[in-house]
Amino acid sequence: MARPYSVDLRERVIAAIEGGMSRRQAAKIFGISPSSAVKWMQKQRRTGSVMAARMGGDRRSKLGVYREWLLERSDAQPDLTLEEIREELRERGILVGYGTVQRFFAREQYTFKKNRARRRARAA
Repeated sequence: MARPYSVDLRERVIAAIEGGMSRRQAAKIFGISPSSAVKWMQKQRRTGSVMAARMGGDRRSKLGVYREWLLERSDAQPDLTLEEIREELRERGILVGYGTVQRFFAREQYTFKKNRARRRARAA
């Protein structure tokens, strides 16, 4: 993953722009994209700082708080598909993507492959 530009560089670009240079000229001189210069200037005017925002963030599942309901629902009707579960979540006002539901059940070690009796196979 790439790192953010240094605060020193950001401050020098801002100083050059405030000194009368255009954003594009400053970007060319300092070897950054014009959009970076524009965004840094906007942030400096809006917040008074050019510090980069934190990278990364919260990676917890949106479905964690619904864990009990999801597992009970899945156990009650083992032949539900991920898309059907997603539709039930949508009816409850929980909008999530297919991958979110898939990752939730993968973490719980639930599989949706069918076994010979046409029931969902259980994790060992």
